[in-house]
Amino acid sequence: MRIGQVMALGPVGQIHISVTDIDTSVAFYRDVLGIPLLFQVPGMPMAFFASGDVRLYLGVPESPEFRSKVVLYLGDRHRCRVQAAPRPARAVVHRRAPRGPPRPQWRAWMTFTRDPDDQVIGLMQQRESSSAVM
Repeated sequence: MRIGQVMALGPVGQIHISVTDIDTSVAFYRDVLGIPLLFQVPGMPMAFFASGDVRLYLGVPESPEFRSKVVLYLGDRHRCRVQAAPRPARAVVHRRAPRGPPRPQWRAWMTFTRDPDDQVIGLMQQRESSSAVM
């Protein structure tokens, strides 16, 4: 492959989220956000979660250069978490009216919280415009 040549890649398979305490973060992502835990690596500060077709990899980075900073947006299929957003002790939750480009029949509603490492987590849902009242 030559420099500048475009390579077709597949969809996102895994996203790394840096954490400082793996057990605290696993409890938050599993118990508060309700994301299914796939497994933790014994003796290593690593945990993997199933988020649709994308795997979330929580880990304590080995060095600062591998520290990730993300804003993660999670879809709310059941329309329950945006209504009752998680409010753990360190979470700051903001509710926001529809945002983004106007679409005649759909609007996106979002609620924001923070994980134990202060990273922003957006919980979003699509609603039909006629029922977009919160």
